[in-house]
Amino acid sequence: MRIPNRISSYSLTLQREISRRSYAKNVASEHTRPTRNLSTVTSLPRPYTFYIGTSWAGKVDHDLDKRFKIPFPADGHIGSWRDKMLSRPKSVKSVNAGEDFFFVQEALHLRAPLFNRCGMVQYVLQAHCVTPSPYLKSPSLLVVEGVSFGVADGVGGWVESGVDPSLFAQAIMYHAHRYSRNAWAGEPEIDPTLDYEEREQIEGWEMTPYECLDLAYHGVLREKLVQAGSSTACIISLNAANGVLRSANLGDSGFAIIRSSSIFYRQRTQTHFFNCPKQLTKLPANAGRKFSRACVDSPSDADTFQTKLRDGDIVIAYTDGFSDNVFPSEMATICRLVARTGGADDEVAQAIADRMVDYSLQCMRSKTRVSPFERDAARQGMFFRGGKEDDVTVVVGLVKETS
Repeated sequence: MRIPNRISSYSLTLQREISRRSYAKNVASEHTRPTRNLSTVTSLPRPYTFYIGTSWAGKVDHDLDKRFKIPFPADGHIGSWRDKMLSRPKSVKSVNAGEDFFFVQEALHLRAPLFNRCGMVQYVLQAHCVTPSPYLKSPSLLVVEGVSFGVADGVGGWVESGVDPSLFAQAIMYHAHRYSRNAWAGEPEIDPTLDYEEREQIEGWEMTPYECLDLAYHGVLREKLVQAGSSTACIISLNAANGVLRSANLGDSGFAIIRSSSIFYRQRTQTHFFNCPKQLTKLPANAGRKFSRACVDSPSDADTFQTKLRDGDIVIAYTDGFSDNVFPSEMATICRLVARTGGADDEVAQAIADRMVDYSLQCMRSKTRVSPFERDAARQGMFFRGGKEDDVTVVVGLVKETS
């Protein structure tokens, strides 16, 4: 799958158009701030609206683990973004996400006037931004195009090598957020003065979760503060124009779609062997043979999926701290019970996320209840009893058709 990050082979006209839009995106993104509710109302509504809920809980660190916990500086680009993500409201009492992390990025399009060759004003897609810029004088030019979100689980085994596993997970989610923000989704309007072939290339350019995962991974490889580590990753995009869900998943994090109180789709896990998931990895410089047995997988190994969503669908992304302790049928039951309580759509999405994290915490602390992890271990001829203590992160997307 080709990643559209090189434009040198395009015509000069097409290069100028892409450069103009890229510059506009960077300008608009400097004046944005995060929001809780992802159902921004504009004068140009899309057929679908998505309500997002997030919740997480990090497990208790052991003394050995704490020695290697050196977080990103709070005033750095990743550290400040991390703190904004962790400031999202939730009811589960846990400040940090442990070795897990997540991102949520709304995709908004800003339309701006452009004079064509005939001197007539036309409106074209100019930029992405998370929220309406304070410099935007006409909110009617703002169009919601969708939302991207994802989860990552840092591989804890790196602690034995003196590496903080949370840094890789936070960095890959940060770069996934960054690339999701700068990509335009759906079917943007284009300059009609372009040739037909050039127009077609721009109009069809929507960054897929697979492309986002690949770009984010290479972003982590360039991060100087991430010397080594590895992580699973699951990235999902929801298109508000057509209701299409796209995903890319590597490892044993994953997602499920609940439709009519039952499991419509559940992403399969990817493992090398029991309790060893596929993972994106960054090895230390001059590692030599010390890490010769490390699992080094590629974004090209990720499973991709696409489907059309319906009104009332619930999309749930999670790390293995959830799936190792909660059965799929229980996940569907939680969605059904929370939905019965009523409330605003954004409140329902958040309540589902909180309830799932809270229930997984109860399950992992029980040694009398059979867990999915216990059953998987038994299939491999291993003995394990009860729940598996781990970090848990859940992102919930509630789908509604716009009336």
